[in-house]
Amino acid sequence: MYYVPYRYQYPYYANVPTHTYGNPTGYRALPSELAFSSYRSFYGDSRNVLKDYGANPFVININEATKQNNTYRTALWTGNHLQVTLMSLNVGEDIGLEVHPDVDQFLRVEQGQGIVQMGKSKDNLSFQWRIFDDSAIMIPAGMWHNITNTGNVPLKLYSIYAPPNHPFGTVHKTKADAMAMEEGLGNGNGKTVIFGKTPDEWVRHTEFLVKEGLEDVKRGINMTHILQEFILMGVLVGKGYSPEKAYETVEEWERTGESKLLLESKNM
Repeated sequence: MYYVPYRYQYPYYANVPTHTYGNPTGYRALPSELAFSSYRSFYGDSRNVLKDYGANPFVININEATKQNNTYRTALWTGNHLQVTLMSLNVGEDIGLEVHPDVDQFLRVEQGQGIVQMGKSKDNLSFQWRIFDDSAIMIPAGMWHNITNTGNVPLKLYSIYAPPNHPFGTVHKTKADAMAMEEGLGNGNGKTVIFGKTPDEWVRHTEFLVKEGLEDVKRGINMTHILQEFILMGVLVGKGYSPEKAYETVEEWERTGESKLLLESKNM
């Protein structure tokens, strides 16, 4: 292993990425794009900086990012296997009783104080613990939980979901926005909104997959295989993948033989 003695490290730039990792997305791993668009972002205008940078190589001061965030929830990094979101709870506000059946969750408090509750059923939250700055919270999949701000300043924390729990680019300015978007209650103008999109917006969002499916029909691929592939792609889109990324992922499962079932259905 190549070892760089500590005395040769650059103290002012130790957290700056030194290469691009061959990033195909066009994002360069440079300080101006990854570390809050520059040092002065922390002390000047940081609007439009807190956004979803996944799934690109990324380094950031998570403490500063968490404290700067003033939204109920903003996705900071959404990868294939985990997701980082920033959260801010107003005084007296709670996340709301919820459960993630297939998602483990980690949270860390960077400012404020509160109470975390957990239990195997929503009517029996037998675990209760006070939380403060630097508290780390682990929530197993399938565990009902809630976090309440009991302090006199906003409770600032960040959350890591494994696998991702929200679509790429999720921003919920308020808890009400989060409830409306995730439960499909609407967006204030009478239109149904599910995960930030109206039904027609979802149709347009997935047009790429429809076109690719029709191309497979023209190529004479059997319908069982086509349905398997594109239902899988739809599931991945629901997990936050872009349609293009979902298509590439499922095609790779088939091409590499990682999915034996896809190979079998293609040869039927």
